[in-house]
Amino acid sequence: MSRITLKVDVDTLRGTLEGVPALQRMLDRHQARATFLFSLGPDNTGRALRRVFRPGFLKKVSRTSVVEHYGLKTLSYGVLLPGPDIGKKAAAEMRAIATAGHETGIHTWDHVEWHDQVRTRDAAWTLQRMQQSYDRFGEVFGHAPATHGAAGWQMNETAIRQLDAWGMQYASDGRGAAPYFMSIDGQPCKHMQLPTTLPTLDEILGVDGLTVDNVHEHLLGLTDPNRHGPRDHVFTLHAELEGQKLAPIFDRLLAGWLQQGHTLGTMGDYHATLTHQMLPIHPFAWGEIPGRSGELIVDLDCRSR
Repeated sequence: MSRITLKVDVDTLRGTLEGVPALQRMLDRHQARATFLFSLGPDNTGRALRRVFRPGFLKKVSRTSVVEHYGLKTLSYGVLLPGPDIGKKAAAEMRAIATAGHETGIHTWDHVEWHDQVRTRDAAWTLQRMQQSYDRFGEVFGHAPATHGAAGWQMNETAIRQLDAWGMQYASDGRGAAPYFMSIDGQPCKHMQLPTTLPTLDEILGVDGLTVDNVHEHLLGLTDPNRHGPRDHVFTLHAELEGQKLAPIFDRLLAGWLQQGHTLGTMGDYHATLTHQMLPIHPFAWGEIPGRSGELIVDLDCRSR
C-alpha cells in the first residue's frame, strides 16, 4: 500500500492560532495524522517583502494573493509592527496538536531570517538560531523534537550536521523524488532525508490553467496508482494556506487520496517503514523548482532515477 506523508509548515502566528486548529479538525474528519513543523520565535513575516527583487517572486505572490492569505497585520510584523513571539503566544495551540495525536517538530526560529540568510551565514550564527528553536521546542512540549523541516527548504552544511548532533533519525529539509541519506564532503549523514516529492499549492495555482476548482485533480493525477503504480509521496502544506483560504482544496485532496487507497500519516510513520531498507547516498546540493523563486535544497541525483 502506498503512503502520502502530510508535512505541515507553520510559518506565522496567525497560521498557528487559526490555521493549525482548522487543519486538526479537517484531519480528524478524515481520520488522518500529520507532522506539524513549527516556527518557534518571532513572526517577522513583513520582512519577506524584501524579496520583491528576486526573480520569480512577484509572479508567485501575484498568483497566490499574499494579502488575502496572510492578512495585512501579519504582513506588517517586523516592519510596521514588532514581530510577536509565536512560541510564547501560541504554545497552547502547539501543545493541542500534539495532544490530538499528531507529530510535532522544528521548522525554524525566525522564518524570514532563516529563509533569507542561512545559505550565507557562518556556523556560529546557524548554531545559535538552531539552539534557540531547540530550547523553545522543549519549553513548549516538554521533550526534545523528533524531527526537523527547514523553512523554505533552506539549510547550510552546519545545520545539516546539527541534526545528527541532536540525534534526529529523519528530517525533511529539501525536495526530491524519494528518501535518501545526504552526504557532506563525501561523508554520509546519520539521519534520513524524506524530501517533499509533490509540488505545493502555491507553486502550481494559476499555472497552466490550474485554479482553486481543479488544482486538486492535477495533484491527484500525480499520485494515481493506476497511472504511476504504488508510490510513496511527501506533500508539504502550509497552515496559512491549506489551513485557511485553501482549506476546501486540501479537503478534496484528503478525500481523493483515501479513495486512491493511500495511507495518510506522519513523517515518523513513513520513516518507520524505511528503517531496514538500503537507501542511496546523495550529496548536499542546491537547485531550482518550477514555481518557486530562488534556489533550495534539492536531491539532484534523483533526476537520474
